[in-house]
Amino acid sequence: MAATGGPILGATNPTVNYEDFYVYGYMSDDELMQLAIERSLTETHNNSTTSSAENARSTIPQSRTEIPRPSQHQTLQLALTPPPCPANPPRDRKDQLSVIVSHFVTGYGKRMVAYRTFDGTLIEVKPEAEEDVDPVVKAIREGDIGTLRRLIKNVDCNLLMPNEYGWIPLHEAAHFGQEQCIKELLRVQPGMINKRTPKDQTALVLAVVREKQECVACLLEKGADPDIANKDKETPLYKACEKENAAIVAMLLNHNAMVNKSCIQGWTALHEAVCRNNVEICEMLVKAGAKISTPNIYGITPIFVAAQSGNIDTLRFLLKNGADINSQAADGATALYEACKNGHVEIVEFLLSQKADANKPGKTGLLPIHIAAQRGNNGTDLFTFGSAHKTDRALQIVTMLIPATSKSRVRRCGISPLHLAAERNRDEILEVLIESGFDVNAMLSEDRRTMYEDHRSTTLYFSVINNNIEATRMLLQAGANPNLDTFSPLLIALRQGCMSTMTLLVQHGANVNAYIPMHPTTFPATIMFCMKYLVMLKYLMDNGCDALSCFSCVHGSNPHPPLKTIHSERSYRDNQPILQSTCTQFCEVVSMDMYSRWAGPIIDVLLDYVGEVKLCSRLVEQLDSYPDWASIKEKATPPRPLMQLCRLKIRQLIGNHRLNKIKKLPVPGRLIKFLNHEERTKDY
Repeated sequence: MAATGGPILGATNPTVNYEDFYVYGYMSDDELMQLAIERSLTETHNNSTTSSAENARSTIPQSRTEIPRPSQHQTLQLALTPPPCPANPPRDRKDQLSVIVSHFVTGYGKRMVAYRTFDGTLIEVKPEAEEDVDPVVKAIREGDIGTLRRLIKNVDCNLLMPNEYGWIPLHEAAHFGQEQCIKELLRVQPGMINKRTPKDQTALVLAVVREKQECVACLLEKGADPDIANKDKETPLYKACEKENAAIVAMLLNHNAMVNKSCIQGWTALHEAVCRNNVEICEMLVKAGAKISTPNIYGITPIFVAAQSGNIDTLRFLLKNGADINSQAADGATALYEACKNGHVEIVEFLLSQKADANKPGKTGLLPIHIAAQRGNNGTDLFTFGSAHKTDRALQIVTMLIPATSKSRVRRCGISPLHLAAERNRDEILEVLIESGFDVNAMLSEDRRTMYEDHRSTTLYFSVINNNIEATRMLLQAGANPNLDTFSPLLIALRQGCMSTMTLLVQHGANVNAYIPMHPTTFPATIMFCMKYLVMLKYLMDNGCDALSCFSCVHGSNPHPPLKTIHSERSYRDNQPILQSTCTQFCEVVSMDMYSRWAGPIIDVLLDYVGEVKLCSRLVEQLDSYPDWASIKEKATPPRPLMQLCRLKIRQLIGNHRLNKIKKLPVPGRLIKFLNHEERTKDY
């Protein structure tokens, strides 16, 4: 506990210097008591000329012999009371509470300690204090048998007394590989051979971990139990497989070590050997009776480990010795599934050649082709270095899985690999799957659809919401229907302001008059989503969007009720307010703060695509709010020009399906420009 100087008897300044704060932490109680007495005398002498000191001195004796000795509790309370923290301590003062201590060893083996501030500034480097080493331990570490024998003969030497870490000398000898010391210690105390550390490590486990083969052999010959596990239930055999030390594995097996004993995670020695891709040790374990298909607590068998780790050699060995190629883990994953997940092309190829079932789904319902289609372009995936390399591997795996995967089985999964490839922007894989005949109009099942807030259904929706123009083009060219989703992909493209995607969708038949079922409006929702993009609005109008419905208002010239909006998390995310009325009208939307500044130009564009209309009182109010919009209000005043009415009639006769090809019609160029509103001089 850090101590500080506090109020001193008879002192006018009740605190000590701030720099003394840490000094008193290293004093004994007697030293603190003496310091308090001396400070009391000093302060009394220095203040003898002041009136306040006169009063104070009246209660304090003048000589040291007359000073009453305060009790130990009182003195400690005074001496340990912390001073008030200064409001603004000096910047150059090093805060000792923020010192970081680190230890390191120099190239010459010298142990050093470094002190740094919290920001990494070096304060001091000095040699580490020499620790007091027990003579027996010191002799063991140095391999000094003669000294060890002399110390053991000492009556006071207790070989079973653990040190501060719970180790006895035998543990030290095993750890440092001192075979002769082990023999000498066991000669005196043979019963301590299986004594454990606080982590349940025997001398045999310590010797195996340090790969001290002579010590392992010695301990086994002296009767060490090869099946005593540590706290993690890892036996010496398990640790030997972890170290890939075949010689120690052979020693343990020759002394009848239990080969199928599992650790706390359920892994056996064979699991560990397979994970290390060590066929030699695997053969030794199997010959000693290791079970090929023992699952761990997650249902993972050794063949699963081999596929997951990409260890082709041990995988071949396990299959040769009867492992089930289609065994499933607790989550339903197979060896093929894991190989696809981790991008092991060679493993996938080998498993397929051995008739691995590519149509066995996991508990999530996904097949190996699903997991392969979505992997590779994500930073968390376990593929090789570089996204291009990842894509190549994933593409190879998908190509191999396509002929082995049943399309009817894929349909029963409720999700297509096309969905996952589009969701992860895997364009190369998407192209291969399309060419292989996977249905571009496959819909997500109802349970998978509800996993998404917008209830998306099609692959096209995934590509559009990712703003992936190339994937959108591929799907549309392959026959994707842009009108299958509840929330039209065209509305997504309009909300994103992507002209290219919008054009692709409209050209391939997207409904330009799409509505939102959960938020009904009296006019197409497509108009609402492109109010800030007048070029897109005009494009929709040119392709048959219903402008007339925008001027149908139930209130007409009568006063309109005040606007009331309900803002939800979704509305903010979509940047679209939700109106409280049952069916939202155009005049309500265009009057909102987020659109009101564009109200005039929006109405101006819409007027070019309608005939005789009457503006409701709210639209008139909006147009009156800016003097520059007076011409727009005048434009809506009936009667409409005859040329405008003729243009609308001609466009109606031609039909929307032929308007995109109007330039190819045998009509004069001026008429084409007139029908396309290209005679206008104003830019939108």
